[in-house]
Amino acid sequence: MSEQDIINAICLHIADYHRIEPAAVEVELAHDDDEGFSAEAYFEGRKQSLPSFQLIQAIRFWIEHELQEDPIGSGIQLELDPDEGIIAYIN
Repeated sequence: MSEQDIINAICLHIADYHRIEPAAVEVELAHDDDEGFSAEAYFEGRKQSLPSFQLIQAIRFWIEHELQEDPIGSGIQLELDPDEGIIAYIN
């Protein structure tokens, strides 16, 4: 799963939860050696911080709603790729 797909998944998840349009959400992904993966989402003048657990939840939401597949049975691994940025492997 590409970095852009991860961002899209977060936008969809937050938009569904807050009942807003996905285009109204902006997302910045981050990786820190000590803290791991995270993201910050900006929408309606608010900022929401998302730790890696919530990134995985957003990807599961995307798997269920965009791919129409079982998200619970999917193993998801976030990785930092030097060329592609933050990506996810889904088994």
